[in-house]
Amino acid sequence: MQSTFSLPSPRTSGAIAVLCATVIMAGCSKKQAGPPPQQQAPQVVVFTVNPAALPIMADLSGRTNAYEVADVRPQVGGIIRKRLFTEGADVKAGTPLYQIDPSTFQASANSAKAALAKARANLLTAGPKAARYKELVAIEGVSRQEYDDAVASYEQAKADVESATAALESANINLRYTTVTAPISGRTSRSTVTAGALVTAGQADALTTVQQLDPIYVDVTQSSTDLLRLRRQLADGSLKKSGDGQAKVNLVLPDGTKYSQEGKLQFSGVSVDPTTGNVVLRALFPNPKGELLPGMFVRAQLETGIDEKAITVPQVGVSRNQKGEATAMILNKENKVEQRILTTNGTVGTNWLVTSGLAAGDRVIVEGLQKIKPGAPAVAVPAAAPAAQGGAQGAAPAAAAASASASAQ
Repeated sequence: MQSTFSLPSPRTSGAIAVLCATVIMAGCSKKQAGPPPQQQAPQVVVFTVNPAALPIMADLSGRTNAYEVADVRPQVGGIIRKRLFTEGADVKAGTPLYQIDPSTFQASANSAKAALAKARANLLTAGPKAARYKELVAIEGVSRQEYDDAVASYEQAKADVESATAALESANINLRYTTVTAPISGRTSRSTVTAGALVTAGQADALTTVQQLDPIYVDVTQSSTDLLRLRRQLADGSLKKSGDGQAKVNLVLPDGTKYSQEGKLQFSGVSVDPTTGNVVLRALFPNPKGELLPGMFVRAQLETGIDEKAITVPQVGVSRNQKGEATAMILNKENKVEQRILTTNGTVGTNWLVTSGLAAGDRVIVEGLQKIKPGAPAVAVPAAAPAAQGGAQGAAPAAAAASASASAQ
């Protein structure tokens, strides 16, 4: 059997030629194409750290306490005849508050007065008699025993006068005590008794209480750890005392408003509360309008000193790692990203106070964090400077926000 071979048709030959040409051209194109373009470094917003001298504040909780407190109790017993004050009114020291029935005390005073008159009368006769007997005993007109008795009677008469005088004074004191007066100037509380009540001297229950409210104390608590750190910083010079060296205190009232008067720190406690680890600090505030009342819960902003090289950074530039450590992304001099571990110590408005991990000139990335990773390059973009803040805010001492200023690098 003979095999046969047929040539392709002209149409098929043309299709094959076109396909071969296409493959050859594609190969040439791949050989001529260059490497893919490099990805551009992301843009990030940075803050340049700029240390500044700023007041250090401690934001502490506390309560108000009266400057002076006196419980009013009767010093003699009897029936209350009248209440002489308006509850809640301001009174001066010595203002009558209650009237106790004075009848028996008036009678005692009258009796003591009569006893004094009798003693004085006896003295008037005993004195001259002793003088006459002195002359008579010299000429043996009376016996020595009679003279001695006359002298003894005279001395006894003088003692009786002194005793009667003291008894009258005591009776008058008790009579005055029937008018119960305010021991100090201040504001009265409610009365616990009414007219007709029987009271006794030195009873346990007070009739009312008088509290002096101007000035007024504010007792706040600070952890012993913060107090020790503050004292150490003042000792080594990293903090300086402000002004005259006496710490100034401002108050935030329960409704969030700021109290208009400025106070001064009086003293700190001499012992640490073993249950809380806190120390009590006492500040004194003027209270001319009576806005502060004892027992109010307030926030005290205590100026403890000045940090001449305080560093703050925006809170948006600080995050926490898995260990709970504060970290920040820094754009170094080679414009590459690196991660730093920071130590923070309170807040300043919307900024963190940083005590370690940053230095002057460091650029903290505050925007574009999702586009970067450590070791990658980035391009710095200027950020707006933060608004100036006041002193430190928060549970621990802090500084003002102006210590971190924005700049373009």
